[in-house]
Amino acid sequence: MTSVSSIPPATPSTSAQEVYLRLIGYVRPYRMALAVAVLGMALTAATEWVFPWMMKYLLDRGFVTPDPRMVWMFPLGLVGIFFMRGLTVFVTGYLMAWITSNVVMDLRRQMFAKLLRLPARHYDNNSSGAMISKVVFDTNYVTDAASSGMVSAVRESLTVVGLVAYLVYTDWKLTLIALSVGPVIVTAVRKFGKRLRAASQSGYQSMGLITHILEEATGAHKVVKVFGGQSYEKGRFDAATEGFRRAQMREAIPASVTVPITHLASAISVAIIVYIALHQSQGHRGTTAGEFISFITAMLMLLAPVKRITEVNNTIAKGVAAAESIFGLLDMPGEPDNGTQTLSRVRGAVRFENVQFRYPEAVKLALDGITLDIQPGETIALVGSSGSGKSTLVSLLPRFYAPTHGRILLDGVDTQSLTLASLRENLSLVSQDVVLFNDSVAANIAYGSASDHSEADIIAAAKAANAWEFIEAMPEGLATLVGANGVKLSGGQRQRLAIARALLKDAPVLILDEATSALDTESERQVQAALGTLMQGRTTFVIAHRLSTIEGADRILVMDRGRIVEQGKHAELLARAGRYAHLYKLQFQSEQQTGETSH
Repeated sequence: MTSVSSIPPATPSTSAQEVYLRLIGYVRPYRMALAVAVLGMALTAATEWVFPWMMKYLLDRGFVTPDPRMVWMFPLGLVGIFFMRGLTVFVTGYLMAWITSNVVMDLRRQMFAKLLRLPARHYDNNSSGAMISKVVFDTNYVTDAASSGMVSAVRESLTVVGLVAYLVYTDWKLTLIALSVGPVIVTAVRKFGKRLRAASQSGYQSMGLITHILEEATGAHKVVKVFGGQSYEKGRFDAATEGFRRAQMREAIPASVTVPITHLASAISVAIIVYIALHQSQGHRGTTAGEFISFITAMLMLLAPVKRITEVNNTIAKGVAAAESIFGLLDMPGEPDNGTQTLSRVRGAVRFENVQFRYPEAVKLALDGITLDIQPGETIALVGSSGSGKSTLVSLLPRFYAPTHGRILLDGVDTQSLTLASLRENLSLVSQDVVLFNDSVAANIAYGSASDHSEADIIAAAKAANAWEFIEAMPEGLATLVGANGVKLSGGQRQRLAIARALLKDAPVLILDEATSALDTESERQVQAALGTLMQGRTTFVIAHRLSTIEGADRILVMDRGRIVEQGKHAELLARAGRYAHLYKLQFQSEQQTGETSH
């Protein structure tokens, strides 16, 4: 099972302001729409002070010296104001939703493009579930921060500015008292905002673990059922969901406490203002009733946007934590591609010069001093016990990993000096674990080069791979969907589609990684025949589990602990009675016993 322990925990190493500013940078391509949205927010905020002013006018003049025009002007004015507010709110909401959907789309596209460029060691060390969680779930929190968060932050801030300006105009002394609670609110928001950000990052880690466990348990459901692993998987999932619940509760404390603190501080300031106003009225030197009601109305109206600003801080804190997780992925270095040379179709001469390789954090060398010359069209078979370095050796050729020491030459050119595209254009791979996509048969055969090949080319490749017979028998032929990873096909059928894919690519260098293991006799016969066609005229590396399948190889390399300990043709190695002969004898005896048992 894949471990997620190597995923570094998210820590708030970058300031929230820097992360949010970087996130806002993704809005730049849509700045015209944003400008219109901000204008709509400003118009909405500009109407806030009108209502308390109307209250003041009605109390001081409307009921004292009635004006017949006010009977219909005030109601119409009230309806007009709220109509304009409704229109601006709609325009603002629609534009911000449009901007946000584009920003999230851009982020997801960048993240997916980065995932396609990450080096092989990243996939070795990290769970795909955790990476999927970043693309799917973390972006949802960014959506909230970039849409509702931004709208509330801008609109409510403008509303606060407008109402405060009206309060200052009405009574600047009382306004100073009202604003005295500002530092308390700002301090609370900042203090709890940091805690919320840290708690949110913990929650994202937990969600990545949940996705990872789901991916493993559903992908291996047959193994889980046969080996009775339901209780174990349920325990893992329960522990992961409990961790996520705890993270959510750690988020709930700072998210919930800021609003009551804001309300309490605001209530204290209102109480002080009411006390002062009542005290002044008893001394007959206070403001008018209309002015007082207007001031209190405006101040109470101020509480709602202040409350929403404190709440939006929680949304933005979560969004910043999610954005930091996203940017952590986007900032990862991709596969090194510093080569500048390009090659057209190579002849297929390959040379390993004193190649050494050590996996990161490993103590021992996986490959130790490999020197090897391979002629164009030569078939090289690699045999040896598990962990001897066979797969590592062929993984260096397409530069999934770079040699720790030494170099690899392709037609005399160091592969490190080639562009990745040029190098891999000359390579094909058929492995035991065939990768098929949930698409049509034709799309899987022509994967990566569909635009370069006609249907006739695809059919020709399928026939050469001994796959056309079963494809033709399918309900929709080449258009038949194969299911997730070819689940609707047998093992032999999947292998032959992979061989057809390699035939269609027609690369001069071929890697066969145990391509016939775990197949029944009939499927192996068909696959071997297809492989025979595929290998003609190509430099071929064969990692073989069944030694009987490589007897015709031009050269067999016997590997042990990262070294080549024997090499030669099948008959030569048997005659030496060395390690290869020992392996062959053991496997021959095992196959004999299996055959006798089956009879």
